[in-house]
Amino acid sequence: MKKDFFSWNPWHGCRKVSAGCLNCYVYRIDGRHGKDSSVITRTENFGLPLHRKRDGKFKIPSGTLLYTCFSSDFLIEEADAWRPEAWKMMRFRKDVHFLFITKRIDRLQKCVPPDWGDGYENVTVCCTMENQERADYRLPIYKEAPIKHKIIICEPLLEEIVFPAPLEGWVEEIIAGGESGPDARPCDYKWILSLREQCIRNRVGFRFKQTGARFIKEGHLYRIPRPFQSSQARKADIDYHPAKW
Repeated sequence: MKKDFFSWNPWHGCRKVSAGCLNCYVYRIDGRHGKDSSVITRTENFGLPLHRKRDGKFKIPSGTLLYTCFSSDFLIEEADAWRPEAWKMMRFRKDVHFLFITKRIDRLQKCVPPDWGDGYENVTVCCTMENQERADYRLPIYKEAPIKHKIIICEPLLEEIVFPAPLEGWVEEIIAGGESGPDARPCDYKWILSLREQCIRNRVGFRFKQTGARFIKEGHLYRIPRPFQSSQARKADIDYHPAKW
């Protein structure tokens, strides 16, 4: 089967900034190898979008969705010196679509390149909103941010969220899911359905990505092994795909 997406981690490591970071998977994985995840380092794969094969073709083929900086935060302060070069690679590879998730949307305006304008067409900037407090703070900033493609990530979803501003016309999708790992906090199906209803009212796409390790439905707590968390979410069959606005 043809691989139509890749991952690119130009730097590694992060600092926890909000409740959603408590049981960070990067910290959990690094911890198994005795590595300090709070130390941010530039990786050996920094130049991946420009790497070529022996025949001269790019290793990352045209049309790829490139998941970017999933072992850090693209807007983290420690990467300020490296980010301009990363933007240049994104600008050069207009044939590749880059997607990154941030909890630091309040830093975006300080971090964009001079020619950013209202955003690069081939870059999606996702913003995490894991609880009501972070939604109240981040959503207004995110709404006004100059970004071509916006997706809200409610993962790990820690409580019911009611968005403080209309979503229609500027958010493409909301992705929701619970928390994984041995110390996962519970996710209630009622919170998932609440987000879905808000998406339907606003004609915004909705995707239930995964249940998390501790999932509450109709008052009962289910402990769901990692291999089944995504498949159980798919079985719920509650994703919503409105006609394009």
